[in-house]
Amino acid sequence: MAFPRRTLLAAAAASPVLSPRPGHAQHSYPTRPIRLVVAWAPTGSIDTVARKIGQKLSDQMGQPFVIENRSGGSGTIGAAEVARAAPDGYTLLAIDSTYGMMPFLHSRLSFNHAEAFRVITITAFTPVMVAVHRDSPYRTLQDLTDAARQNPEKITYGSGGVGSSVHFATAAYELEAGVKLFHVPYRGGGEAVTAVLSKQVDVVFASPGSAVGGATAVLRPLAISGNARMPALPEAPTFAEAGLPGYSVTHWSGLGAPRGTPPEIIERLYTETARALQTQDVLDFFASIACLPGGAPPAEVERLMAEETVRWRRVVEAAGIQPQ
Repeated sequence: MAFPRRTLLAAAAASPVLSPRPGHAQHSYPTRPIRLVVAWAPTGSIDTVARKIGQKLSDQMGQPFVIENRSGGSGTIGAAEVARAAPDGYTLLAIDSTYGMMPFLHSRLSFNHAEAFRVITITAFTPVMVAVHRDSPYRTLQDLTDAARQNPEKITYGSGGVGSSVHFATAAYELEAGVKLFHVPYRGGGEAVTAVLSKQVDVVFASPGSAVGGATAVLRPLAISGNARMPALPEAPTFAEAGLPGYSVTHWSGLGAPRGTPPEIIERLYTETARALQTQDVLDFFASIACLPGGAPPAEVERLMAEETVRWRRVVEAAGIQPQ
């Protein structure tokens, strides 16, 4: 249902700073601003990471990276826009783990899911945190699971919309715990967290960064994915510690370009992104939002994406999610 821990660590470590190969595209690119399309609403973890990486790439490459949010359609609207763009390196997609879920949500896509994009790299891995309001009666993950078993579809959860990473992360919990919650979709993951803060829904499966900072006093983390607790949220047990060792979902975000983009440009973007991911301010920023840096080369990332698509099939079938 997600990348194995050893795969995450290997990919996070595989971020060499490569020396660009000589070539005209390498030397002349970029000569104008680059659009980086985020297929989700602002303030979510994918948007936050994209903006930080875009800022660093702007500094390194001497041209603005303009973030454009094109939310809707479970990420398909933004993806379709980039898939139609000229493969010249001037329109990129902030691709994320929901891309592997698209075939299970849409019976017909306006682009070839398997061939539309060349993945440049994964920029960040994000654990999944399950959290409730501090006033919630659920003080532990076991409390939540017991209540959900006794009251099917009575406990509400927010997500970034049908097919969003939060939706699938929750569906994976339902499968692993043998429960059924009531889904309340919003326009983005940030809105789903806000819904818990305002007590509109009971629970959210979100980025740990959502509970860092001002929200810490309001959210109560019940569990976090991964093999160890996070220094920023020491009170949050791992899912294994909380009694659900089989839950291992981890989200990721990265950069993709339309298929057909010249390999010299893909390599330049990968090289610059890998360099950005090794800078101290990016490492500090990722730590502040509870992310791990990526940096694996394109071929490795595409292999991991193919594996993850297969893993999500089981979750979709168990959740009864029908393609539209």
